[in-house]
Amino acid sequence: MKAVIIGSSIMAVAVGLGVYTWQTTNAAADPCGNTTVAGAAIGGPFELVSETGETVTDRNVITKPTLVYFGYTFCPDVCPIDTMRNAIAADILAEQGVDIGTVFISVDPERDTPEVVGHFTDNFHDEMIGLTGSPEQVRAASQAYKTYYRAVEGDPEFYLVDHSTQTYLMFPETGFATFFRRDTPAEQVAEITACFAGRAA
Repeated sequence: MKAVIIGSSIMAVAVGLGVYTWQTTNAAADPCGNTTVAGAAIGGPFELVSETGETVTDRNVITKPTLVYFGYTFCPDVCPIDTMRNAIAADILAEQGVDIGTVFISVDPERDTPEVVGHFTDNFHDEMIGLTGSPEQVRAASQAYKTYYRAVEGDPEFYLVDHSTQTYLMFPETGFATFFRRDTPAEQVAEITACFAGRAA
C-alpha cells in the first residue's frame, strides 16, 4: 500500500513539473507571453445598450484593440480598482502612440441604467464605453465571454454581486488575444497589449 502511495506521489510531481515546463516553455516561445486558455473560445457577438441609450453590438464597440471588463457600478472595491487599472493602461499606451479601447459591461442590469453606467465610466476615462442592457442581453454577453456573476441575496437595494474579475484583450478581426488577472499591474497590461497590437499591425 505504501508503495502505491509513493508511486502516486511521484507521478503527481512528474505531471506537475511537466505542466510547469510546458507553460514556461510556451511563454518563452511567445514574445507576448503565455496566452493558452483551456476550454471553449472566449468572446462573440453581443447586443447591449450603451451609456447614451443606443443599442450596440460587439462590432460597434470593439473597433480596435480593446480591454473588456465585466463588473457593476455599486461594487465597493474590486470594480473601481480594476477599471482604474485598465484606464491607466490605456493612457500609458496612448503616450506610446498605441490606440486602444476600454469597455465596461455591467452585470447588474437592475440598477445599472445607461445613465448610471455613463457616470461611472466617465470617472475613469473620457473614452471608456459603458454598456448595460436587459437581463437577457447581459446574460448572453456574459455567456459569450465565459464570465460568472450572481446577485447575493439580501437587501433589495444595496445587494452585492459576485462576479468574475478578469479583463479580456479583444481585437475586432481576430477576437480574443489574452486575459489579465486583477493583480496584473497597469504597466504590464500596457506592455502585453502593445505587443499584441504590434503583432496585429
